[in-house]
Amino acid sequence: MSKHETPDTTKETGWRGSRELWLEAALTALVEGGVDAVKVQPLANRLNLSRTSFYWFFENRKALLSGVLDVWNEKNTAALIAASEAYAETAAEAMLNVIACFVEETAFDPKLEFAVRGWALQSSEVMAKVKEADSLRLDALTDLFVRFGFEVGEADVRARAVYLTQIGYISMQVSESFEDRFSRIPAYVQLFGEQAPTEKELARFRARFEV
Repeated sequence: MSKHETPDTTKETGWRGSRELWLEAALTALVEGGVDAVKVQPLANRLNLSRTSFYWFFENRKALLSGVLDVWNEKNTAALIAASEAYAETAAEAMLNVIACFVEETAFDPKLEFAVRGWALQSSEVMAKVKEADSLRLDALTDLFVRFGFEVGEADVRARAVYLTQIGYISMQVSESFEDRFSRIPAYVQLFGEQAPTEKELARFRARFEV
């Protein structure tokens, strides 16, 4: 740094970050402190970037929040739809695919889901987005059950049982060890899809989580 430069001017003339970096910081702030924590200056401080750098990538805070919602939807909704559509030879295996999506916490992010649903309680616009996502997710789960021979009305009810159970886990911030959760999975699978998983199906499921 030259004698004419200050930390602020260095920020102004240096690297501005990237759209993805600002979004990542915003997502972290949302999870940690709710939507009120997603503000430009605190994010700039977190990233050690200038406030003006933000405006290279977003018109305003509203545009950033819109981007955060897009990331949430692309991540969580897409993950659940993909799990619902994944190849499975039996209804039990299909259920294990869906449960794995939630257990892994890498595809479907429960902390982000909780944060967005909390945000939706403060914003009718966000609530509308959440309801739209809920509908798409339930449609995917309903299609799964129809694929395995359930009548549409029953498939809808079973889809709701699966989905509302998982959203309940998230909303209540249930904490349980993997072993506790794994011990319940065979009963959940049978409850949801009327078919217990085989030992081989359970072994393949467990192998997904072992290093």
